[in-house]
Amino acid sequence: MNQPILSSTGRSFLDRRGFLTQSASALGCIALSSLLQREKLLASAPALWKPAIDPAHPYAPRAPHFPAKAKRVVVIFCAGAVSQLETWDYKPELIKWDGKPLPGGPAVTFQGPAGNLARPQYNFQPRGKSGKMISDLVPHLGELVDEMAFVHSLTSKSNTHGPAENFLSTGFTLDGFPSMGSWVTYALGSENQNLPAYVAIPDPRGVPQAGSNNWAPGFLPAAFQGTTMSASSPIRHLAAPNVSQNSDRAARTLLEQLNAEHLLRNPGDSKLAARIASYELAARMQLSVPELSDISTEPEHILKMYGANDTQNPNKAGFAKNCILARRLLERGVRFVQLFNGAYASGGALNWDGHNNLKNQYDTHAEILDQPAAGLLKDLKQRGLLEDTLVVWCTEFGRMPFFQKGAQGRDHNPDGFTCWLAGAGVKAGTSHGMTDPLGQRAVENIHPLYHFNATILHLLGLDFETLSFEHNGIQRRLTNVEGKLIPELLA
Repeated sequence: MNQPILSSTGRSFLDRRGFLTQSASALGCIALSSLLQREKLLASAPALWKPAIDPAHPYAPRAPHFPAKAKRVVVIFCAGAVSQLETWDYKPELIKWDGKPLPGGPAVTFQGPAGNLARPQYNFQPRGKSGKMISDLVPHLGELVDEMAFVHSLTSKSNTHGPAENFLSTGFTLDGFPSMGSWVTYALGSENQNLPAYVAIPDPRGVPQAGSNNWAPGFLPAAFQGTTMSASSPIRHLAAPNVSQNSDRAARTLLEQLNAEHLLRNPGDSKLAARIASYELAARMQLSVPELSDISTEPEHILKMYGANDTQNPNKAGFAKNCILARRLLERGVRFVQLFNGAYASGGALNWDGHNNLKNQYDTHAEILDQPAAGLLKDLKQRGLLEDTLVVWCTEFGRMPFFQKGAQGRDHNPDGFTCWLAGAGVKAGTSHGMTDPLGQRAVENIHPLYHFNATILHLLGLDFETLSFEHNGIQRRLTNVEGKLIPELLA
């Protein structure tokens, strides 16, 4: 005879008394659920939503879930993990504790032994009408502080650049998940059918650590992958073959006729329709991209505002031209533009990874970032584009309040850092959340990056809980199951 299974208290799960007790509880729950359902008081799971996409026209504009001010996005992604303590998060207590050990602090961090606390390497001053304290490292952006809404209490799931970039861009630390731009263009399409819906603009110094993961479509349809281009390197392999315009036009006309006939004979072939749409877009881009990428047509005062005519600093001039390209893409209806500042891990030489010589390296990187990025924000505003464009400034994590032992730089810190939003639908001139007095950990209104991404989707009129895609039997979302709106950032 089988022995009964015993609980930790020694009572059999199968005895009569236990069975009746558990049955009574279960029946009571069923009865309560029935009553709540009858009174329509049961909470319901969000309805899943799948946009109606015509494979032959995957970038056709689609309506959002609800009306929104933001129609398009530009993301300024500073690769390498910008120190919040040298830019946006003013910590006067850190000045008082300069040179002293952190009480109860970690002995070892990501890259080795921890040293003493180190004051911010730049002075802070009150900026704008709000009086927000901003570092002298970014004076041009500091002038625009009244346009920004800061989140000072973000956290990441990784302290390693590649996975952390993945987490910021896709909501997951692993490779293979769709980027935010892919989710947005999958949901909303584009307002311009002559250019890609989603463009990624790498820094003149190189691509970020996670490379194309930052703009990849993951398991979404391939049509929603970001297209890479820059002011100095327009889309590759786009030039027409070495034939006359008349011959090229005649060949395209014939190809269109053959494709149309083939689609009539094979109306259910969605892959064929998508491939034809891709080739047709490429043909239209042969006409639109050369004009788009010709920055020389910009007036001199615009080039000067961005710093694009800086002959002493080619990296700054290159990034400035990328910022102008971003504006030109946005004003032509491109839905999502991802603008990178900083390249791959290089000891801090090519990005913001300031481990060993933070002050000297940040002097270099801020010179490249500050004026061009501020020029973009000013230009969007003066053209009226900021009213329906969302500007996102972000980085993958922050920096520790102490220097690394034997070095003049800060180690990785995923436990508290800053990003900001500006533009359409944003409550400008606000600051939300807080790190501790020394800037190490988020302690007030703590927000995983899921919340930041959820708020971006919301500002575009997208419900982050219903925007999903089934992959391997799982309904996947940009915000996984942890999304939450940050209402304090909304106008």
